[in-house]
Amino acid sequence: MGKESSTNMEQWLNKMVSEPYYLFHFLSFFSYLVVRSSAVQVLAPQLTLNLLRREILTVLVFAVLVALKAVKEETWEAFIADLLFLAKICLFAIAFTLDRGIALWYILVFLVIHILTQEPPSEGLGACTKLTPLQLEGLLTEGNTSRLWLVEFCASYSSSCIRSSRHFPELSITYSNKNLSFGIVDLGLFPSAAEKFGISLGGSMGQLPTYILFENAAEVARFPELDFETTFFNPTITKGFLSRHFELDRHLLDYVNGK
Repeated sequence: MGKESSTNMEQWLNKMVSEPYYLFHFLSFFSYLVVRSSAVQVLAPQLTLNLLRREILTVLVFAVLVALKAVKEETWEAFIADLLFLAKICLFAIAFTLDRGIALWYILVFLVIHILTQEPPSEGLGACTKLTPLQLEGLLTEGNTSRLWLVEFCASYSSSCIRSSRHFPELSITYSNKNLSFGIVDLGLFPSAAEKFGISLGGSMGQLPTYILFENAAEVARFPELDFETTFFNPTITKGFLSRHFELDRHLLDYVNGK
């Protein structure tokens, strides 16, 4: 995970306190202390000792996984999302040791949180331009616009789009120039445009978000590919991956060298 400024960290702490998605998760995790305190009073000493051992082991495993994720992830959004996912698994494992009914209760709680709240997307746009499908078509066909357009097709209801929502704006800050522009089209607002660009809105197809690079109004590269099939080993969308896939460094060098 890249180094973040103290200002960004403060913003994220404020968001985690104010956003219902994060607040409800943290309240659910905190509730285990209350549940455990009540349960220990009725458990036999041997069962209490067994529970303590399981808790220590789970916390150690959780700490190792968090450390690995902290090194791997590029943004705070992705890191927090992974942390919450790991915390839910660990909480379920401990709660199952305590009581199966309590474990089931936590599953229901997190299911309700998932239904009623949504992980907030990144709010930054960087050097990206929000476009309607008609605006995009006009920009691609006009001769006085950028030769290259890299466009992210996303939807606000897609968890994959939310998790990767910060990568594209940050890429645009680094690589945007007179030859290469970045645009975002929200297919949640314009679902009829998905078919025109060959994008399936079905979550099982794994095509959200889709990134397409246009050169002189013609598509020259995209991710995921049209014949893309979801597998366990799908590449994770990161700034580095998108940069390599669309050869953004080469395009930047071409611009600097006047090509």
